[in-house]
Amino acid sequence: MDNNNWITQLLMLGVGTTSLVAEKLKEVGDQWVKEGKLNPDQAKGFVDDLMNQLKTEQGGFEAQFQRQLRNMLMDLGVPRQNEMDELRGRLDRLERQVRDLENKLWK
Repeated sequence: MDNNNWITQLLMLGVGTTSLVAEKLKEVGDQWVKEGKLNPDQAKGFVDDLMNQLKTEQGGFEAQFQRQLRNMLMDLGVPRQNEMDELRGRLDRLERQVRDLENKLWK
C-alpha cells in the first residue's frame, strides 16, 4: 500500500491518538523527502497542515474510528469484553461442577 493511500485511510478511520498520527505522518514526510517527492519545507507544511486538521476534528475522528474498529472486530467475529466475561463465568461454573462430580466419584 502506498504511503498516500495509507494516510488517507488513517485519516478516514479517524485515529484520535494524535501522537501516533504525528509520528507516522513525520515518517511519511521524511520518506517522501528521501524519495525526492517533496522538499523538507513542503514535508513540514504537509505534516503541520494535517496535524492542525486532526486537532480541529479530533473528536469526530475518534468517534468514527471507534465505530469502524468495533464494526471491523464484529465482522471478524472478535467477541466483546462483556461476552468474554460471560463465557469466563460459565467456564468457571462448569469447572466447579466437574470438580464436584469428580469429588463425589472418589468418595
